[in-house]
Amino acid sequence: MHYLVTGHTGFKGSWLCMLLLSRGHKVSGVSLEPEKNSLFNLAKLETKVDDYRLDIRNYEELLKVFKDTKPDVIVHLAAQSLVLRSYKDPVNTFETNVQGTLNVLRASSKTDSVKAQLVITTDKVYKNIHKLTGYAETDSLGGDDPYSASKAMADILTQSWAKSSPTVPTAIARAGNVIGGGDYCEDRIMPDLVSSFLLGKTPILRKPNAVRPWQHVLDCLNGYLILIENLIMKKEFDVWNFGPEAINYRTVEDLAKLAAQLWGTEFKWELSTNSELKETDFLTLDSSKARSKLNWKDKLNFYESVNKSITWYKDLNKGLNPLDLMLRDIKDFEGISH
Repeated sequence: MHYLVTGHTGFKGSWLCMLLLSRGHKVSGVSLEPEKNSLFNLAKLETKVDDYRLDIRNYEELLKVFKDTKPDVIVHLAAQSLVLRSYKDPVNTFETNVQGTLNVLRASSKTDSVKAQLVITTDKVYKNIHKLTGYAETDSLGGDDPYSASKAMADILTQSWAKSSPTVPTAIARAGNVIGGGDYCEDRIMPDLVSSFLLGKTPILRKPNAVRPWQHVLDCLNGYLILIENLIMKKEFDVWNFGPEAINYRTVEDLAKLAAQLWGTEFKWELSTNSELKETDFLTLDSSKARSKLNWKDKLNFYESVNKSITWYKDLNKGLNPLDLMLRDIKDFEGISH
């Protein structure tokens, strides 16, 4: 099977490319230039995939790549995905996440080879009503910050497109806070913690009591691929949550404490003085639908997810090859039967 991944140079995209390659698929990717310290660059993944660099806001260039590569499956990951950056640059956030998604949907509808497409949004598309039982796929969408609002718009757009222009079997996946080795994105908890540990600095936490559905990146991506298999077979549009079970919900402080213990350093933190930018205090997902209908579930619990992530960074710091570390984690993950 030939997969085309938009946003393949990002953290999630890099892991998805290697997971697909390890399963014997061909992979093409469409993305902007990766950040210099990205996992994509560290692992030299441009040598592993058919690599196209372009802005998904450019419809004509995007369509040409789709038609030239003739993919079987589109996985749309490309986005401006950082909440804090969305406050600083809301225009780019809305243009990329909304117009970019529309361009992907248009291009795939005009590419005869495409058998299925999966559009990735986020758990932050849900209207925040401080729900304690986890948001289900049928709950209302919303978004107070530019990132959340733009992804909710992209989600609604995709739903409308799939129902009004059903040329390509389409599904939407909403996931939570993924962690794993090789995440170097700004304003994200795991890279911030690791950077602090390496430099001997005290980590700064924005919302230590905020609860999040922490999940290892491979568990999340495995859910996406199970969904795609189901989509190709049944060709039915639907929306799916992929998040950990409630027993694995933890606060930001819980994550920071465990990460420090696993790194082997004293646990301490300072509270961020930047209180102007608002983020949700409690956000979890109800993923019972994916568990019951797709027979999907996480292979790694909270401790195992954090341990794998910290071990990856520690081994990289020892001089181990980042691509080898990715392949090791994928092999270990694939070997877990439950």
